[in-house]
Amino acid sequence: MSTTHHLLHGDTTELLRTLDSRSVDMVFADPPYNLQLKQELRRPDDSAVDGVTEQWDQFQTFRAYDDFTMAWLTEAHRVMRDEASIWVMGSYHNIFRVGRIMQDLGFWILNDVIWVKNNPMPNFRGTRLTNAHETLIWAAKSERAKYTFNYHSLKVMHDDLQARSDWYFPICSGGERARRDDGTKVHPTQKPLALVRQALLASSMPGDVILDPFMGSGTTAVAAKQLGRNSVGIERDPDYIFHARQRVSAAEEADNTIVVPMRSPRAAQRIPFGTVVSAGLVEAGEKLTSICAGQHAATVHADASISVGEKRGSIHKVAAELLGRDSCNGWTYWKL
Repeated sequence: MSTTHHLLHGDTTELLRTLDSRSVDMVFADPPYNLQLKQELRRPDDSAVDGVTEQWDQFQTFRAYDDFTMAWLTEAHRVMRDEASIWVMGSYHNIFRVGRIMQDLGFWILNDVIWVKNNPMPNFRGTRLTNAHETLIWAAKSERAKYTFNYHSLKVMHDDLQARSDWYFPICSGGERARRDDGTKVHPTQKPLALVRQALLASSMPGDVILDPFMGSGTTAVAAKQLGRNSVGIERDPDYIFHARQRVSAAEEADNTIVVPMRSPRAAQRIPFGTVVSAGLVEAGEKLTSICAGQHAATVHADASISVGEKRGSIHKVAAELLGRDSCNGWTYWKL
């Protein structure tokens, strides 16, 4: 599958206004958290901690941050297709304000997912609990939106158990961390690829368009390319977008045969047995046998009913009677 990845350089809200309405299938946003760091953080050995001191994370007031959030979320809502969904990351500094604004704009919150960090940074001052998690809000565009949720794929990923709202991933480190030629980190808050991939696997399909309004070092676009999704990323820092383009260019393109999610049995097309008989795929007079080692044999009639002795009815009704049940899916009981 050949995918496209448009990495746009500029202000998020301004560039969002240039995108067509109802043109993206999923949004993954990791906006500024407005951490409000007042002074340098230091470890017990007096070495400096890499805090987020960049200008893009600094807002004069909570009102300024709220206005910023309202502006970009309004545009994100506009460009989302009616069945699209959105993921927004945050911490205790901002996620409650973001959630309120999302609800005010008509988004319908589906889950809040807790990213539990396997290797969180300690609280060096010992004045608070170690901050070992971040929050992702997953929301549909509206209350009645028929959003994508690849339930069965996520269930398989979690050893046939329902996927939960607590996700355990280590913070981005080691070889995954994007670095400049001098070894310094490209971006201070780069998120783990596995976290982003799981969100995309949960709520998008191959060929979908994924929007990341705060692309940073390009993790969402890399995940999209690996999973056969298209992407649009927006980033205003020229250094970040330079490295993002390098990462996306180096990422391996997905093989379409391995990225299609499992389909729900309920989503499969249902064909009446009568249609099969009318089409001549099964002839009147042929025999069906039960899957239980040929325990029962049924005769097919011209009206698509089947009979076993005195029992006659649909493939479903006869199977249920033989099993002593109220109902049974005959497609799973009979074979030619």
